[in-house]
Amino acid sequence: MTHLQAGLSPETLEKARLELNENPDTLHQDIQEVRDMVITRPDIGFLRTDDAFILRFLRARKFQHFEAFRLLAQYFEYRQQNLDMFKSFKATDPGIKQALKDGFPGGLANLDHYGRKILVLFAANWDQSRYTLVDILRAILLSLEAMIEDPELQVNGFVLIIDWSNFTFKQASKLTPSMLRLAIEGLQPSRPELGFPRPSSPTLKGPLGEATRGSYSAHPSVDREAR
Repeated sequence: MTHLQAGLSPETLEKARLELNENPDTLHQDIQEVRDMVITRPDIGFLRTDDAFILRFLRARKFQHFEAFRLLAQYFEYRQQNLDMFKSFKATDPGIKQALKDGFPGGLANLDHYGRKILVLFAANWDQSRYTLVDILRAILLSLEAMIEDPELQVNGFVLIIDWSNFTFKQASKLTPSMLRLAIEGLQPSRPELGFPRPSSPTLKGPLGEATRGSYSAHPSVDREAR
């Protein structure tokens, strides 16, 4: 095991080996293979190419070098094409802060049986008078950025569940094609945390029940900053 695999349990190390083709003996070589491709896209500003960062994308694409590089390029291209979204990209930003307070997104305390983090969105919680859909998307992306620092989640991934119960026509009218495209491009495939073997694209669910509504919260690091 190399220092890049620190933080992984023995079970997750084995899972990474079997399911993601992660090999500690070739890890640095795999990372360098991806890093060497950066020069093929001079149109993109790659703001990070350190080992730990590139490793996220390799895990997201089962150590297929070219696919991992494509995902890395898409990640930075999305940021480059949507600069306004990433200005004041922090939990203290007023719009992001309000979205986080309303549970966009919330995370369940327990993982699922695959070890995945379960994120929950109650769509009807959106208060249009205080923040926009873009603020919700920014809050989700910020939360995912914080959570993907956990190497266990890099291997196991995430599940995103959306409860559309009581979502009004007025709220739905804001889901324009351009807004949906912005969200889809931001969450998948541009985000490595939604590109793991098992994580699904946003899963549409019905009522989750009051017990579930009371058992989720924002990611601790984001929540502390928002206070």
